[in-house]
Amino acid sequence: MAYFDAASSAPLHPVARQALLASLDDGWADPARLYREGRKARLLLDAAREAAAEAVGCRADEVVFTASGTQAVHTGVAGALAGRRRVGSHLIVSSVEHSSVLHSADLHASGGGTVTQVAVDRAGGVDPAAYAAALRRDTALAVLQSANHEVGTVQPVAEVAEVCRAAGVPLLVDAAQSLGWGPVGGGWSLLAASAHKWGGPPGVGLLVVRKGVRFAAQGPAGERESGRAPGFENIPAIVAAVASLRAVRAEAAQEAVRLRELTARIRTRVAATVPDAEVVGDPERRLPGIVTFSCLYVDGETLLHALDEAGFAVSSGSSCTSSTLTPSHVLKAMGVLSEGNVRVSLPPGAAEADVERFLEVLPGAVAGVREKLGAPAPAPAAAAGGAGELVVDSLGKRCPIPVIELARVFGDVPVGGTVRVLSDDEAARLDIPAWCEMRGQEYVGEEPAERGTAYVVRRVS
Repeated sequence: MAYFDAASSAPLHPVARQALLASLDDGWADPARLYREGRKARLLLDAAREAAAEAVGCRADEVVFTASGTQAVHTGVAGALAGRRRVGSHLIVSSVEHSSVLHSADLHASGGGTVTQVAVDRAGGVDPAAYAAALRRDTALAVLQSANHEVGTVQPVAEVAEVCRAAGVPLLVDAAQSLGWGPVGGGWSLLAASAHKWGGPPGVGLLVVRKGVRFAAQGPAGERESGRAPGFENIPAIVAAVASLRAVRAEAAQEAVRLRELTARIRTRVAATVPDAEVVGDPERRLPGIVTFSCLYVDGETLLHALDEAGFAVSSGSSCTSSTLTPSHVLKAMGVLSEGNVRVSLPPGAAEADVERFLEVLPGAVAGVREKLGAPAPAPAAAAGGAGELVVDSLGKRCPIPVIELARVFGDVPVGGTVRVLSDDEAARLDIPAWCEMRGQEYVGEEPAERGTAYVVRRVS
């Protein structure tokens, strides 16, 4: 099995395994106790905190270890908002943040706070000017990921941090995807990360709160981790997490060059060998190991199963999966095709031979799924004629069927004519406009229908 889902969780780094086993003998005791075993545990915890601070680029007393990256985000957002409640209750996030951030934003809004979501471009990037425009006198906190978890686009953190600093607003950076590749630059105020993203053990998160940032921890108070992360520290896991962070950092520069070449190869070959595929995400400002693409007329879940049977573990932000009937919020915010979506995220050490084998298998896997679904062959060009309209009833049918049925009849419509697709599938709102853009046809828009929504497409060529 070739594991190509490192953005979800990276394989345990060998250094992490060694550090975990070694620290089990000395890191089991209570580090708050003064007897010998407690002092041993405290020394391990303090050393790990110092090493984490060095890797992040902060002071050791600014580092808090949490039980997960999600807890680090939730604690950071809630604590920063509470610490600045006298300023106001306005929160700014981007529309492509990790779900942990968006869940925190939803909770804040349900409690009476206000939230502004900053839009992204088609590559998934934010414009610092959009953050500047969103700032208000009552803005308590802004949040921005360092890099996107689904498409790999790297965000302009330093520029946004400067905009926020000038306005006196702290910026929390979700650095889960990027911290293993290097420190996050810019004048950010808070940072969250997750060890299993860089090859550490699961169950260790990192929260950094800069000195001078107003912060009020929420929930029951605890005596550990400056009162910001209650509960007994998992010292062996913390030691392993920090050891693996230092190890991957030592390898990062050389490995980044190699993985960038491999993902660039995937981007190029997918576009050349898989018809009706859209490679998404910024082609330049991106993480080394992530490449994402979507395929027309493809059921994402079926494609993932086909690739799994061929020996490849990949993930998907597609709406065509058993876990969701709506598109990935990231792909939706970007306005790109969501059906048949595949994210390939290569772990450090990924073999070139495995990538080549994936590129050989992929076109056939996509073609096989399309054949099962009865996807149409490319339609011949139609002569110009009088205006006409066809209605496609796709009510009750899920992605990618509405787009397949649109494509089947489109060749029967004269130039200037329209197709009205009736659908109650949320993914159609994203996938039909994306199909039009890929095909060079006009998306007229959506209209209310007796059931579902009518999506209107005009043939222009």
